[in-house]
Amino acid sequence: MKLLSIAFLCLILAQPCFSQDKKRAREYGIEIGVMATGKNNAITDVPGVSVGHQTLIKGNQIRTGVTAVLPHQGNLFQSKVPAAIYIGNGFGKLAGISQVKELGNLETPIILTNTLSVPMGIQGTVKYTLGLEGNENIGSVNAVVGETNDGYLNDIRGMHITEDDVISAIGNAKVGIVTEGNVGAGTGTRAFGYKGGIGTSSRKLPESLGGYTVGVLVQTNFGGVLTINGAPVGKELEQFPFSNAIKKSDGSCMIVVLTDAPLDARLLERVTKRAMMGLARTGGIASNGSGDYVIAASTAESMRIPHRTSERFDKGDVLKNDFMSPIFMATIEATEEAIINSLFMAKTMQGRDGNSTEALSIDKILPILKKYGAIKEK
Repeated sequence: MKLLSIAFLCLILAQPCFSQDKKRAREYGIEIGVMATGKNNAITDVPGVSVGHQTLIKGNQIRTGVTAVLPHQGNLFQSKVPAAIYIGNGFGKLAGISQVKELGNLETPIILTNTLSVPMGIQGTVKYTLGLEGNENIGSVNAVVGETNDGYLNDIRGMHITEDDVISAIGNAKVGIVTEGNVGAGTGTRAFGYKGGIGTSSRKLPESLGGYTVGVLVQTNFGGVLTINGAPVGKELEQFPFSNAIKKSDGSCMIVVLTDAPLDARLLERVTKRAMMGLARTGGIASNGSGDYVIAASTAESMRIPHRTSERFDKGDVLKNDFMSPIFMATIEATEEAIINSLFMAKTMQGRDGNSTEALSIDKILPILKKYGAIKEK
């Protein structure tokens, strides 16, 4: 009788019930790359970085949300950070891109949401920024808002995200462990034909290479032939776009890369391009209908850009080109693992009009990973 009551409650809530906890890739012995991770293996391992989510799951139709990434804990508008953006494939709606590319800096939190909620993302971010102490006379704000389309599981046409949801996501931002999977902007997303979501990872360079940290956060909603740590999982499961003409690989992936390495906009643009290599290592193909964008920023205090200054010249020592390769490698590895973590941490979800997307079956993929030596035996 008790089991029937639980089942009935799940039906009412129109959400799947789970008894098992989700585990990240490394908890199964899947060690992607060769570099060490940060303490939490998350973008928040970069000092001062915080992440917040606002998740909307209501009734049978609403499966969406907002994720906010804050490069530092101060007033970002008054103390901007160097930044760059790279377009892997431009079928998307990334707000704020032109000013970042022109001036090479970021002055607001990075907001991720669904495609039709980008305007609310802008509005909420602007309202938050104008409300900060010290910004009383500000008359222009360049909000950076990215998106993926969660319309299969979410009533995207209902435009349920509000500016308060955006402000709440920013207000919810915390350092430390980052919640992944069906949360925030990843609530209704899909990847490689499975449930996608939010994923994160980090890499810590040895002191001999500068000791810098590179952190990545992704919002996965794209397709391709899934590869996990070199193992052709999608091929083995026959789960890939061209195995069936009806299935599509279109979608999008937002990738945020933050580092405490002292990099200017030019060097950060070099970093953004390497993040797309990490996406490719998971089997992503940046299809025609995909909006794949990488936003990168340096949080190094020496690189901060004051909104107003009487100084004529920029200050701060910028890392030389010859010392960039370890950061490139860290970016590739962390991006790859963040994408895989988004799949491992996602749960099966039912949403709009009864549509459902299954989570990646760990029971099915573990034998494949073992077959190809992609799991480190304990």
